[in-house]
Amino acid sequence: MRAVVLDSDSLGTDLTLSEFESLPVTLTRYPTTTPEQVNERIRDAEIVLVNKVVLNADALGQAEKLRYVGVLATGTNNVDTDYCQQHGITVNNVDGYGTDSVAQHAMMLLLNLATSFAPTTQQVKQGDWSRSPYFCLLDNPVMELAGKHLVIVGFGTLGQRFAELARAFGMKVSVAARPGTTSAERRALDGLLPEADVVSLHCQLSPQTDKLINAERLALMKSSALLINTARGGLIDEVALVTALNGGQIAGAALDTLSVEPPPADHPLLSLSLPNLIITPHSAWSAKEARQRLLKMAVAKLEQFIEVS
Repeated sequence: MRAVVLDSDSLGTDLTLSEFESLPVTLTRYPTTTPEQVNERIRDAEIVLVNKVVLNADALGQAEKLRYVGVLATGTNNVDTDYCQQHGITVNNVDGYGTDSVAQHAMMLLLNLATSFAPTTQQVKQGDWSRSPYFCLLDNPVMELAGKHLVIVGFGTLGQRFAELARAFGMKVSVAARPGTTSAERRALDGLLPEADVVSLHCQLSPQTDKLINAERLALMKSSALLINTARGGLIDEVALVTALNGGQIAGAALDTLSVEPPPADHPLLSLSLPNLIITPHSAWSAKEARQRLLKMAVAKLEQFIEVS
């Protein structure tokens, strides 16, 4: 069976694809693939493995032999799954591979914000500590996490793992109800926001959660509250967040994702120079252990497909 990987370098060049050697496939590896190259590269393939390259109906329609699409990620929004379903093409994704990697990244972001790590480190590098008349610097706010109220939005495996880490720091954890639903155990997000010291997003992006954190909800939050997002950039109204940060509506934000990736150089959040804003380049999932686990899980799913075919 002929298989192609369209964007292997997006998983990191430090990984090999040796896991696929045990499968009865002839594998062609492309480090990257532009939209213009997709049609030609998948035309004769029976199996396509892809991370973020878009496979729309036009491209899929050119691949008459295609039987299987393996998405090397959790989200499948880059694949026209409706087309695949209509034409008998199996689509598999990989989830759960990066739980620990993403959860520790979210905690890292929270700890950095809570301790004003970035501005304090910058002050040390520029000599402020050396010039201090005291033994320390107390220029930046530091929040103790113990006893603080964390509101988690999205309580799948990632949200649950982050809750475990937060409880280890002594935080009180609440889980928001899904938008449009009611639950005896979970309160509505709008009711929790005024009480939250930290809000952390771990939910999927959908029509119901698009711009979930908007101007109205940012206005509900405490001026001392922190916002963490290691889920999807589209969960936040980024223009509203810029306004909230500039106006001191919330105390800080730490984001691993933006609504457009890679972001344009003039993205409004990248244009800000604020000590209480941290942006990392969608790297929460990228621990080598997590990426290797992703490949192993993808191979296992493909192997199962081949066995039953």
